[in-house]
Order: sequence, then structure tokens, then C-alpha cells
Amino acid sequence: MTSLHADEAFLAHYQFSHDPFAPRVPGFKFFPAQRKPVLGQLHHLARYSQLLLAVVGPQGSGKTLLRQALVASTNKQAVQSIVLAQGVGGSDALLRQVAQGLSVAQADLRSILAQVAQLALTGQEVYLLIDDADQLDDAALKTVLALAAGNGEGRPHVFLFAEPELLGRLEALAGGEECYHAIELQPYNEEETRDYLAQRLDGAGQGIEVLNEEQIEEIHLRSQGWPGAINQEVRELLVEQMLAQRAAGRGASAGFALPKKHLLALAVVLVGVAAAWLMQGREAPAPATAEITAPLSLQPAAPAPVVEAPAEAPVVESKAPAIEFAGASQPLPLPLVGESQAVIRQPLAEAAGEELDGFEPPAAPVVPAPSTVVAPAAPIVAAPAPAPAPAPASAVPKPAEVAVAKPAAPAPTPAPVKPAQGATATGDWYAQQPASRYALQILGSRSEANIQALVREGGGEYRYFKKVHQGQPLFVLTYGSFASRDAAQAAVKTLPAKLQAGKPWPRTLGSIQQEMRR
Repeated sequence: MTSLHADEAFLAHYQFSHDPFAPRVPGFKFFPAQRKPVLGQLHHLARYSQLLLAVVGPQGSGKTLLRQALVASTNKQAVQSIVLAQGVGGSDALLRQVAQGLSVAQADLRSILAQVAQLALTGQEVYLLIDDADQLDDAALKTVLALAAGNGEGRPHVFLFAEPELLGRLEALAGGEECYHAIELQPYNEEETRDYLAQRLDGAGQGIEVLNEEQIEEIHLRSQGWPGAINQEVRELLVEQMLAQRAAGRGASAGFALPKKHLLALAVVLVGVAAAWLMQGREAPAPATAEITAPLSLQPAAPAPVVEAPAEAPVVESKAPAIEFAGASQPLPLPLVGESQAVIRQPLAEAAGEELDGFEPPAAPVVPAPSTVVAPAAPIVAAPAPAPAPAPASAVPKPAEVAVAKPAAPAPTPAPVKPAQGATATGDWYAQQPASRYALQILGSRSEANIQALVREGGGEYRYFKKVHQGQPLFVLTYGSFASRDAAQAAVKTLPAKLQAGKPWPRTLGSIQQEMRR
């Protein structure tokens, strides 16, 4: 499955006109209220400060969008903007691009500053904006500082957009002198995250109703409010939701269809029972009762009740030979399949596939119970045969000779299996925990047996609770109880690799308690 086909399946499922959470969406501009003062501060410093301006934030924090807004909001008649956004590395390449933007023949510092001074005489300022400035080497950074300082006749206003590590390098190159202003971007709050998601979805032809409040809160917590991380988290969540819905649809359409090998084994059992019934019908002309059945259920059947013959009803001993099946006391051998494993997140490249089960692991396979010939609760009585000729008196058995059917010994009831310690739903434990503490949510499964196996394997810090998801029960595995979100996040590295692959995330026990109550 190619990524192109996976993207097409994703867009078709949600009826998006385009991928709303791609890194670069043409025409998309979201500028929350907290970023407007930052934009105003940049314009103010460019007018009244002689220092270089550095805007820093982690990857995906919206630096490029801020740079675009700065260029768009400048007076084009009074400002000439030169944007370097292709990851320039060395000093020579930097000077060449700046000279090209100013239409200067000589790509050197002196010629560039002379052109900046000439533009200043005509009433034009020069803005030099460098995106991904952390990719500049030290020689290029020294050149940038020299451009920002100018030569007394003219100087461009230099803006660097980079990750926070750049500030340490600038400090080292400045040699203790004050040569730059630093502006650190802040993440979105939850309300701004909701507005950001709504605008992204609206641009693709959908609304915020695609996500519920619980999902929006989860996206905000896991992304910590940074736009790039929001895009990644919401896309993963929507892909998982799509896979779960498609898997549920396939399961509903399949109904109670059984695997071919199970149907074949069931057919063999039915043929054997039918043959035995026909053989008994030929050899016993007038049997008292025909009591042969075969359970059709694949689940283990409860022991059938033993029907006792009334004491006053004589049972005529049949001369038909007893029919015995070779190996009837042994269970019918059926092929078994391996135990299912919990399915962690699937990559989007498999999103359009028809064989993925999505969010929860597949249920453990049901193995048919062995066929057994048992006495039914209501025996099938054969049609009466023609009355035989009266036998001589000597052939009539005496009362002492009448065979009385002895009740079969009841099958021993198996002792109930006691569940392992910690392998049951621990709802009381969650209810007793302070709502402000945190637990790591690891994965969910429709099969309680799978979750119980993980709890038994992991030990006492693993617990699970039951919730209702899309109208069906879902069992959610968690780990530990932590005083803070940071402590819970640090514990992720202590989990087994197969659980870390599912990207466990911290959540408050209060939110878990609310889910359990719903």
C-alpha cells in the first residue's frame, strides 16, 4: 500500500478536500491573540532598536507563519524584504543571496552595506529575514552580526527565526556585548488549540464535530500546545479512528461467519452423527427411544441433564447390537491458532488496507468444543412398529428379570478457575485515587482476556478499567500512579519496548474516573 493510496483513503473516509493537517497548507493562516503582540513587538523593535532580532521556539511552534505575517504586514513602499528560507549554511552562500535580493553585482559585505545606505537615502529600509537560522555555521552567524551592526551609513534590520539553541551560539560569538533581542514563542492554550483545529478542518470542508471534547483535550495535552505537534497528533488519532470504524464495519457485515477449517470440522461431526443414526435405524426395528444428538454450538456446553426412567415403566431389552464409535471418548482434534497480540498504532501507509484491525487487538479465536453424543432433555421417540405376535407365556420375563435403566453418573463439575491476582478490572482502585495524580494509558482492547494477560505478565503496577467506546465495551490498560505529569512521562522509558511502541501518554486519574462513570 503506497502512501498515495493511504492518503486517498484518509481523505475519502472523512470527505476532506485536502489533508487539513499537512505541514504546509496553501492559504492557511491562523494567528491567535497571543501572537499579535509578538508581531507588534517585532515592528516596534525594527523601527527603534539597532540590534539583531531573534525569534526562537521548538520545531513546529509557528515561526515560519510569524515570519510570513511580518512580511505581509510591512509597508511595501517603505520596506524591501529579503527572505532566506532555504537552509543557507555558509557565509559565501548567504552573501550571494543577499546581494541577489538587493541587485548588487559584488557579493561582499562592503557592497551590500553601500546599497542599503543608498536605499535609505530614498526612504526605503531593508528587512533581512532568515528562516531556520540554526542551520547557519559560525562563519555565517558572524556575517549576520556584521550586517546587523552596519557601517554607520546604513544597516539592514535582521530577523532570525530559529530553535532556542541558537541563542547560546549568538552569546558566544557576541563576546559579552549586547547585540541581539530574543523573543520566545509560547504554546497555544486549550481554547486556542480548539480554534486552530476548527480552522484547519473548516478549510478542508469539515467542522470541529469530527472530534469530540475528550479527543480535543487529549490532542492538546499530548502536543503541549505546539501547532506542529497538534497536526501530528490529530492526524494519528483520525487514522486510528478510521481503522476502528472500518474494522467494526467488516465485523458487522461478516456476521457469525466461521473459518473454513471450523466449518469443515463441524461438517465431519454432522456426517458422523447422521450415519450413526441411519445405522441404528436399520438394525433396531423398534427401539424404545432414539437419543442421539450433537451440539452445534462452538462454546463448551453445560452437562446435559440425565433423564431417569420411571420405576413403573418397564424397559424392554433391545436385541440390536450397541453402536460404539472409535475414539468417541477423545475430543475431536481441531487446528488451533496462536494467541492474539495487542495491535499498537498502525502506520498511515496501511490505513487504506482491508486487513487491518485498527485500534484494539483482535479477539482470541473461538475453538469449537469436541463433539459428544449425549442424552437430550426431550428424547426423540421413534414411530411405533407393528405389534409383534404374542409370545408364549414362557417368553414373558419375570419381574425380577426386567432390566431397569440405571441413571448415568453425573459428570463431575469442574472447579472454578481462580483469576490471577490483579487480573480483574480494578474499578475500585481508580475510584480511590486522587483525581490530580497521573497514570500512563498504554493501549485498549475489545478482549478482556488479552488485557488480563498483559496485567499478569507486567505485575502489580499494571491495571485496567472498562469503558464504553462506540457502543461496545473497551478495556484500557494503564501503568502506575504518579504525582506529576513529568514523572509519568519519565516512566515511559521504563516500559517494555513493545508497549513503548504504542506511544503511552500521561493522563489524570480524574479523567479516567469520569470515563468510567460515563
